[in-house]
Amino acid sequence: MIKKIPVGELALGMYVHDLNCGWLDHPFARNQFSIDDAALLTKLRTSGIAEVFIDTDLGVIVRSPESDAITAEEVVELDEPSSAPFSLASDDITKPSAIERFNRVKKLCANATQLMQSMMGDIRLGQQLEIKQCEPVVDNILDAMFSFPSAMLPLAQVKSRDEYTFQHSVSVAALAVAFGRVLELPRDELKELALGGLLHDVGKARVPVGILNKPGKLDDAEFSVMKKHVLSTAELLGNANGVSEIAFNAAAQHHERFDGTGYPHGLKGDEISLHGQMLAIVDVYDAITSLRVYHKGMPPTDALRKLFEWGGTHFNPRLVQAFIKGVGIYPAGSLVRMESDMLGIVREVKPDRLLQPVVQLIFDCKTSRPITPETVDLATSHDKIKSHESFEKWGIDQARWATAHI
Repeated sequence: MIKKIPVGELALGMYVHDLNCGWLDHPFARNQFSIDDAALLTKLRTSGIAEVFIDTDLGVIVRSPESDAITAEEVVELDEPSSAPFSLASDDITKPSAIERFNRVKKLCANATQLMQSMMGDIRLGQQLEIKQCEPVVDNILDAMFSFPSAMLPLAQVKSRDEYTFQHSVSVAALAVAFGRVLELPRDELKELALGGLLHDVGKARVPVGILNKPGKLDDAEFSVMKKHVLSTAELLGNANGVSEIAFNAAAQHHERFDGTGYPHGLKGDEISLHGQMLAIVDVYDAITSLRVYHKGMPPTDALRKLFEWGGTHFNPRLVQAFIKGVGIYPAGSLVRMESDMLGIVREVKPDRLLQPVVQLIFDCKTSRPITPETVDLATSHDKIKSHESFEKWGIDQARWATAHI
């Protein structure tokens, strides 16, 4: 039986079923565990969490001598914990610092990449897709995108040539959530969309490595083999347990195009599901802005311009506009030049003021010297963005700044 009690009334021997707050809002590695020592009990009581859910079938419910814990009859019984989106603006918990949250998101990206690498390795060995392995990662991606997108999106954007396929999957999942939030999709729908994004390329595990990692343009025969990864993805998801229609369509239709020129089925317009149309936009954006084995990434602003040009042909123009609103004209993590001739990293995008993001100034173009980083909200500043800039042109390490403490 699942019961909800104040954190101050926890006792040794109880089993925590749910910490009743977002992943980024608590200091514990897991959300479910037994309170088996005094140090853990103290950590819970001083964590700032107001109430937790306990499982009375897995742990005791009696009060400890030193606790004022209420009795079993006094606790509030619920069928299951609330699934409402959490907010870092809530006053009932003590929030981790920005650095702590950033480090958790950084670890999430690494763990998600490792998961995708492991899953695709298993598929190469002929094993079935295990959806349950993905659920904690998808939940954490949602938590991160709801509470700390200014860290999640830049971190997901940084990729290496060797791990591109796996990192691309994580990035697509995160971008899909940003996209879905602009369309005001409910959280449970966002979760399925993110799962589809995470798994959209698992069929590439069946593509020969020589083709998948070829350091150059594929010839026609090789491209025909590569295109089959979509059918392989659909087959793998279709044979797996727990895959919703949303997740399946998003993954199976991400190479279809609005004008019918896509593959594998040449679907057109509304023949493609909303989620398939969304993931098609996200997949292309992440692909053309990323470092890959055969080309350098395109600056985000150029990529968004390309998407806008393709609206009405390859993509639904209404959805392209929504996507741009979701990631921003100057996306988080991009490098911009100010009218003051300072270079800055875009740290936070506000959907209602796309030309006025929060920027961290790091470099003086006039002196060609780094400066002490300064964070500026352009909504309250006289300075304005003049242009997008290339990290490579200025010799600035994109990975370092994307993974730097905020």
